[in-house]
Amino acid sequence: MTSSTREGWRRARLETILDLSLALAGPRREGEVVEELVQRAVGLLDARAGIAVSLVPPLEPAMVVEVGWPAEPGSVERLVASPSLQEVRTGAVARIAGRTLDLPFTEVLAAPCLWREELMGLVAVADKEAREGRARFDDEDVTFLRSLALLAAPAIASGRMLEEAQRDRLLLEEENRALRMGVGDEAGLVGQAPTFRRVLELARRVASSDVTVLIRGESGTGKERLARLLHSVSARQKGPFVPLNCAAVPETLLEAELFGIEKGVATGVTARPGKFELASGGTLFLDEIGDLTPVLQAKLLRVVQEREVERVGGRQRIRVDVRLVTATNRDLEGMLERGEFRQDLYYRLRVVELTLPPLRDRYEDIPLLAQHFVRLHGRRMRKDKLRLARGALELLLRHDFPGNVRELENLVEAAAALASGDRVEAEDLALAMGAGRPPAGGQAGTLEEVLRSHVVRTLDRCGGNRGATARELGIDRTTLYRMLLRWNATNGAFRNIPRKGSRKKAPSTKDRP
Repeated sequence: MTSSTREGWRRARLETILDLSLALAGPRREGEVVEELVQRAVGLLDARAGIAVSLVPPLEPAMVVEVGWPAEPGSVERLVASPSLQEVRTGAVARIAGRTLDLPFTEVLAAPCLWREELMGLVAVADKEAREGRARFDDEDVTFLRSLALLAAPAIASGRMLEEAQRDRLLLEEENRALRMGVGDEAGLVGQAPTFRRVLELARRVASSDVTVLIRGESGTGKERLARLLHSVSARQKGPFVPLNCAAVPETLLEAELFGIEKGVATGVTARPGKFELASGGTLFLDEIGDLTPVLQAKLLRVVQEREVERVGGRQRIRVDVRLVTATNRDLEGMLERGEFRQDLYYRLRVVELTLPPLRDRYEDIPLLAQHFVRLHGRRMRKDKLRLARGALELLLRHDFPGNVRELENLVEAAAALASGDRVEAEDLALAMGAGRPPAGGQAGTLEEVLRSHVVRTLDRCGGNRGATARELGIDRTTLYRMLLRWNATNGAFRNIPRKGSRKKAPSTKDRP
């Protein structure tokens, strides 16, 4: 190369360094910095391929941008973990033989992005293209690459701080929305029904691990609240809990909501992170997962497998660390048979399955839930002494609640707002149900009748075994006997229920309460 040509190359590189320093002087997103870094390095060094990686402790790839780099699984991890990069971590530029990285290159040049003695990332170029007989990176190439990397390091740090501030703002909005909805605590996870308590017990047992959980149940049974419980008792409890109802977001916007979007994808669109990025370090809850289109199912599967996302319109692969909890009220097995849901995604999501029972199967919990919601909404309305009258409770017990716990809470909240005194009366509840419209369903009319009906069903289910019935009801045997004696004295309703093991002969007098 002639001296004039070499001087021209030096001038071009100095201009590039100046341009880059000016470009990075303002606020730039981390992904934009990483992409510009690798583009400049490959272009000015005549490299066959290049890669730029931003790193988070302990040297985990956060964002990756490649130009001509082999898209082989694990290639980035091999580069970052290479023993040859030890000198990079001290600030030097490393020359690495491509074969040591299992890459089809002769020579790889890697430079560190150091900021205040912290390794923010690295940039690497491979195999200088032959020009004027030069086919190896020289000392000037090394100096230029190191200069680019050192310029990019503070820009990566500031971009990370900018995105962290934006992420914190979005998370605060999510938390405020949750508080306004009244789901900041375990409201609704109240009950003593055995089927319900078993679900809570299983949830607490699996919460400590990071396994993916699928929550099933009818609409209004409390799937999001159960997901919040999983998060609150897990090791990720200090991280964010980010919910997203897939059915509530239009299909055209759902991909951006999940994975984020880059600036300029459409007119007026600004860059923003998706729910996966916002939930990194915590739990992402995807409700109504059965409503995803086949295209989004395929993209979600890739994220679940690789733990990486690509924003809409972006090229960077962003590492995410989330615990995924999904929920649905749809028949996923039927959707599998009809080809409406991917089988591989189904098994990825259904590692542990929790099924919440509908309210009609835990009818004995209605009084507990009603009293809980009266206290909860009474405090919010500054009616701290508000209580539920017996007549109002009996009215609730005659309702069949197709909307489950959500419907019960909404009715109680409306009745609490209508209450004029310290008690929610039946008239308040009737108004909340709709201008005094009689409640649906065929349940018994009074609290005593409902309790008696529940005991009859439990006793019959236990085959007349009163000890097992008492355990199932959560009461001691003496209390059960007193209840049976009182009801027998009224109408003899329990005299013909056999005890366990007495089917071949009629019960004797001593077997009767």
